[in-house]
Amino acid sequence: MRFSDFDQRLAALGALPVHRGRVVRVWLKGQALDAGTRRRSSQHFLPLALRDAVPALTAELDGLTRIHSEHAGSDGSRLLVELADGQMVESVLLPRDGLCVSTQVGCAVGCRFCMTGKSGLIRQVTSMEILAQVVLARRLRAVKKVVFMGMGEPAHNLDNVLEAIDLLGTEGNIGHKNLVFSTVGDLRVFEALPRQRIKPALALSLHTTKAELREHLLPRAPKISPEELIELGERYARDTNYPIQYQWTLLKGINDGDDELDAVARLLKGKYGVLNVIPFNSLEGNDYQRPDSERIREIVRYLHGRGVLAKVRNSAGQDVDGGCGQLRARAVGAGQVVELRRKRTAKPEAA
Repeated sequence: MRFSDFDQRLAALGALPVHRGRVVRVWLKGQALDAGTRRRSSQHFLPLALRDAVPALTAELDGLTRIHSEHAGSDGSRLLVELADGQMVESVLLPRDGLCVSTQVGCAVGCRFCMTGKSGLIRQVTSMEILAQVVLARRLRAVKKVVFMGMGEPAHNLDNVLEAIDLLGTEGNIGHKNLVFSTVGDLRVFEALPRQRIKPALALSLHTTKAELREHLLPRAPKISPEELIELGERYARDTNYPIQYQWTLLKGINDGDDELDAVARLLKGKYGVLNVIPFNSLEGNDYQRPDSERIREIVRYLHGRGVLAKVRNSAGQDVDGGCGQLRARAVGAGQVVELRRKRTAKPEAA
């Protein structure tokens, strides 16, 4: 269900824009749909038909998502979230009241260093399911920042993601700079975001300065050169006055060499952005390795010395075996084992 469908249902129940806005705001806060205002209870505010429909609407909204399991770690809790059809995605409660949400079940980009990409794309996550991840988290603690960096490529689910961003930046009371759209560099993003009422901050997956290596690491990402990606990011950063977050997953012996550092320093010097250095999460598989701690510190010191703002960002959930896609992969694997056992032990039907 998309939000536009839900909004039409509220209108069909006689809800005016002021009523619909109220219902959406209290839902996004994690409160009851018929919560009253400071001055009036809902029975003196909401139309009768809408009040009568609240139990059914509440059940439907609560059924969009549920917490399948919660895994607390030193850098925040990772939530395995089950959707109404049984598919699962991951949300992460980040430090400083942040939340990372998923926008797809699986992902079609197929980044070689990402567990989520290994499953391929299963389906899109609707705008209401994206918002419901925020509601689940807010029922646990405050959420003041939402980053679209979980499972999936947001640009491949653009309409649903933009609808969710618009709601979070208006009725959800989240500052525009605290909504972060992450993408591998789909050109549609640079066309669509400047036209939006709510213009989120932007995170771009760079990972290397070498075009051929980037095509290898991100096999189904748009064929856009690192130089062009940075220029597009710089244009958006200057237009919105938000710095770009460039993402660089550090892979030992692949993209952590001095030649890469010289090139990225040259490309990013003077640009309005920050380089998030993300050491490879060893939980994602055995194909790549994480550089040792001293090398990571050397890289950051070198970049700082060349005038590039760089920060180390470890993938959340590593201490609980919960790197992005790991929880879902284990849960799906366990479910497949259970189903296989059920089939093996099932008694044949009588003839």
